[in-house]
Amino acid sequence: MRVLLLAAAAVLALSSCSSGTPSSDSGFVAGDGSIVVVAPDKRQPAPDVRGTTLDGSVFTLADHRGEVVVMNVWASWCAPCRAEATALAEVATQMAAKGVTFVGIDTRDSTATAQSFVDKFHVPYPSIVDPDGQVQLLFGDSLPPQAIPSTVVIDRQGRVAARALGRVDAATLRGIIEPLLVP
Repeated sequence: MRVLLLAAAAVLALSSCSSGTPSSDSGFVAGDGSIVVVAPDKRQPAPDVRGTTLDGSVFTLADHRGEVVVMNVWASWCAPCRAEATALAEVATQMAAKGVTFVGIDTRDSTATAQSFVDKFHVPYPSIVDPDGQVQLLFGDSLPPQAIPSTVVIDRQGRVAARALGRVDAATLRGIIEPLLVP
């Protein structure tokens, strides 16, 4: 079963990056831009996400219970990831004081190219290294990040509250996060 899940994730990843049409720089196709927001009574617990970040520290989702957590799946070679990086960094900086934590999930990248991406776009939050999609697979029972980029938002109770497939802009991201900050 695990082999089938890994194969499905690989096929999905290989068919899921760009602006919706084949791209000359990657040959991949992105998410459709869809956003799913789950009603509070229908939310599933987030998986036990734990991983080593680009700087060698460990990120554990459980350590952030009580905060809204925004998890963005990205790769340095993905054009829509580059296009949304500035918006994600902007919202992460703006929302930090409100109890919102951002973490990237860097997939199918070398450490050097991933770090170069983080430096170039001034990404202010850590990124888990996920070279083979294992972290992404953890979301299989809720709202899996089925494209690169994808953004999954976890509510303060540790439940999957929303998912965006494809590139997000700052206004859309704030629109997903802000209702989760209301007590």
